[in-house]
Amino acid sequence: MQKPFHTLLFLIGVFLSLTLLSLCFPEKGIYINDKLSVRFPTFASLFFEKKAEKADISKIIALADAEDADTLAVTADTVTNAVETVEIRDSTIRLNTSIQYKNASRTAMAGFFEALANLDSESKSVRILHYGDSQIEGDRISDYLRLKLQGQFGGEGPGLISFMPVAPSVINKLSWSSGWDRYQVFAGKDKRVKHNNFGVMAHITRFAPYLSISDSSSYRAAWIKIVTSKNGGPKAAGFKKIKLFYGGAQTRTHVELYENGSLNNSDSLVSGGNFNVKEFSLNQGALLHEFKFKGKDSPDFYGVSLEGGKGVMVDNFGLRGSSGTFFNQINYGQLKNFFDYLNAKLIILQFGGNSLPYITTKEQADNFGGYIRAQINTIKKIAPQASILVIGPADMSVKEGTEYVTHPQLENLRDAIKRSAFETDCAFFDMYNCMGGKNSMVTWVEQGIAAKDYIHFSSGGARKIAVLLYSSLMNDYNAYLKNR
Repeated sequence: MQKPFHTLLFLIGVFLSLTLLSLCFPEKGIYINDKLSVRFPTFASLFFEKKAEKADISKIIALADAEDADTLAVTADTVTNAVETVEIRDSTIRLNTSIQYKNASRTAMAGFFEALANLDSESKSVRILHYGDSQIEGDRISDYLRLKLQGQFGGEGPGLISFMPVAPSVINKLSWSSGWDRYQVFAGKDKRVKHNNFGVMAHITRFAPYLSISDSSSYRAAWIKIVTSKNGGPKAAGFKKIKLFYGGAQTRTHVELYENGSLNNSDSLVSGGNFNVKEFSLNQGALLHEFKFKGKDSPDFYGVSLEGGKGVMVDNFGLRGSSGTFFNQINYGQLKNFFDYLNAKLIILQFGGNSLPYITTKEQADNFGGYIRAQINTIKKIAPQASILVIGPADMSVKEGTEYVTHPQLENLRDAIKRSAFETDCAFFDMYNCMGGKNSMVTWVEQGIAAKDYIHFSSGGARKIAVLLYSSLMNDYNAYLKNR
């Protein structure tokens, strides 16, 4: 029969053994391989653990809220005056939330600013292509830039959208018939695709798989419905035309466009090619648009653009799981056709978050910076007319003991991306510093403006980042106008 005294001795023995283990076990654990490690709480962490210092983001949030609440008419003078007031109040916060340049001349954004200043002489809308990972999916950040820029400079519509978006946006909800599939290159090339014509959105959609066809092949029918809401503002919902970008079909495809159930147009899409555009003029007021297709083979659909007349267009390309290293895997000639046709004047690259979990050393962070530099050089060769703004990664937390702290390689990754941006004469927006720097994500989560995965912003948090980015963009634009 077990005696209580023996049980006590056993528990004391276990406690002493665990205490000895906690004193001897390496603080950073024992690494089995690059992805697997064994950790054990140290004695100090159990009884004398130092709490991670959280970032104070109160001034940053106050700045974002103040600028977001400004309902004055958006003109160059009002934006400049608002920014000057903020600079007097807290120059440090303004510096941390400003776009950065490698030199005082700020040549990196001159092409885009000049296009904005000369909108009246532009034959097309000035286009902003916002590429990013899941941090911007669902039109986050881009939607605010579009709302403000179209309000100030004109333009209508949300721009390019996918027939099969990864996440729904606040403006458009899409549904589709059976048979549709997405083929992507932005997070690794889909092996079902034998070519590299993935278009400007780095993926294509089809209503039929890649198969050889013959005269006896049966016809396939498919549909896509696009429902537009007014949540993005009257400008975003006020588009006047739809442009369908496609290519690669083995035969012609019949297409019909319906507006609120009424037939708008019936035509056919040509076969072959990797850059074809079919434009549809719209009747005003319809919020439901439906495409119906019929053909023996499906074209590769590169995207559909909902747009208006002259002004500014902001396209959101939220590419979940992407590291941003895919541009050199797309047909350069096709990509150039897109950039030229769209009149791309600003390309925003917002990547890094998907690579950070796999980076364990400064050398790996520097290598990623080199990959980004190669992508930028590719874009510059294809679209020399476009300015490029690189946005660094947001704060990302990992758990150390019982505390969430900034990923140990985040600042090295941020520095590597920034260095690559400056080496290629691009502008840089430091989202990490903008949100408060080290351990700031914890505070964003506690305030309900970031998700509990300690990686992504909530919709409210994304709005605050967008407000600060837009404010900095307009501040620099006003400075450009004064000095040109």
